[in-house]
Amino acid sequence: MQGLLCGACCFGLGALPILSDAETRSISAENPTGEKGKGAMAIPDEKSPASNLGVGWKVRPCITLKAESTTTLADIKGSGIVQHIWITVDARAYRDCILRFYWDDETAPSVEVPLGDFFCNGHGLRYNVNSLPISVNPSGGFNCYFPMPFRRRALITIENQRWEDIGGFFYQITYALTDVSDNAAYFHAQWRRSMTRREHPEHIILDGVVGQGHYVGTFIAWTQLSNGWWGEGEVKFYIDGDTDYPTICGTGTEDYFGGAWGFGGQTYCTPFLGYPLYRKEPGEVPRHALYRWHICDPIRFKHDLKVTIQALGWYPNGKYQPLTDDIASVAYWYQTEPHAQFPPMPPICDRWSR
Repeated sequence: MQGLLCGACCFGLGALPILSDAETRSISAENPTGEKGKGAMAIPDEKSPASNLGVGWKVRPCITLKAESTTTLADIKGSGIVQHIWITVDARAYRDCILRFYWDDETAPSVEVPLGDFFCNGHGLRYNVNSLPISVNPSGGFNCYFPMPFRRRALITIENQRWEDIGGFFYQITYALTDVSDNAAYFHAQWRRSMTRREHPEHIILDGVVGQGHYVGTFIAWTQLSNGWWGEGEVKFYIDGDTDYPTICGTGTEDYFGGAWGFGGQTYCTPFLGYPLYRKEPGEVPRHALYRWHICDPIRFKHDLKVTIQALGWYPNGKYQPLTDDIASVAYWYQTEPHAQFPPMPPICDRWSR
């Protein structure tokens, strides 16, 4: 009971008065190492807007992501928790740049997701999201509040796979240097994309997970390739050895994302569930974006986990119609390390949505 009360306290303001020996640090273009007393040290040249002000003003607020190269955003030594990530950049980077997070010197990333999709901006499009762990504010201000513990090192990189430089990349990564509890798991996120088939209209959100942990969120960027209703399919969780039949089975796509009856033609954002995007411009196919955070109801597993979603509509005769739709997803979860190898990230041309 005490643990539950403490957890509830952390969701509100009750924990704010509690003192801690943690040390707060923040990495940005103005302090790339996050070291104490090392911010705002860039020296302006004569072309800088701060040339008439000198050192200590707004000299280096952003960086350029070089074409076809990887940039290290944060390399933190020691024990701590990443608490907040803020990023903004031109929308060209949303599908063409890959975020990767590595914990404790692992060689394979625990997070590997296109930049925009990680922050629930799918399809390479910019739109607002108002939820508890992910917030996207006007215009294109990406925020993530998922706590990400590490015990020896945290390495965060971004790879620009475009053929051109992307300038104006602004970022800030705030973290606490502190001891991490032995029972704290590591944050993971994985992106997948598939074209569902009429013979088996199912998209795999997550599979191959090995270890103990809990699933905490789903983001879907759904491209509709036929007319009519598209969200009759169920979300299924296969837990700890489930094979043909899942332990957890929902009742429909809009139901899993907290809506009902085809969303009533409306979009919405709430702290834990949302449908922030429905877009159908002239000459376009319909596109949707949806999120579901299992923060108050994490899906716990001890050995393995698989998560799927079906693509179903309706035939005129009242039977389910298997759909051939383009579905991209991000799965968010915590687990013990080591984690299983992720599927290869599709090349840049297989991530474009236009």
